Amino acid sequence: ANHIVSWTSLPVGVVSLAERFGGRTVTRKTFAAMVEDVAARLKSFDGRDRLAHVLASPKFHLLGTSGTVTTLAGVHLELERYDRRRVDGLWMDRQSVDRMVEKLVGWDFQQRVANPCIGADRADLVLAGCAILEAIRGVWPSERLRVADRGLREGILSELMADDGVWRSDGRGR
Repeated sequence: ANHIVSWTSLPVGVVSLAERFGGRTVTRKTFAAMVEDVAARLKSFDGRDRLAHVLASPKFHLLGTSGTVTTLAGVHLELERYDRRRVDGLWMDRQSVDRMVEKLVGWDFQQRVANPCIGADRADLVLAGCAILEAIRGVWPSERLRVADRGLREGILSELMADDGVWRSDGRGR
């Protein structure tokens, strides 16, 4: 049966990371320092090693919900405007994620603002999110990343409702 193998909550997020390291002007050196900061926090996670057997599975993948991963997906798809329907459920391979992170790290603040999937509201936060993602990918390398726009709780609720027969996964109700 599916069960939680290990979990943690870290005292770091995109806002706190961007506030500590700066979000507008992020050099490659600053970005690397952000990644290292998050990686150091992950090293203190006692349950990290309990996931080793999961990493060996060919089915292993990362799941990212909203925020940074949906932004990366939108940039990857070269959307002229963010489209939740195109992004939600998208699979990105390791190389595509690498390319998108590298692209965003190479953009200055104004280039990030100009991208319709980032905009002024997220231009100062997206690189902090990329740093968090990179630290996670460093600890738990994965060939694939699944992008979810609708949120983890909504997905869990939908799955439970489908299991109970009160909702169909094709979206047509009973």
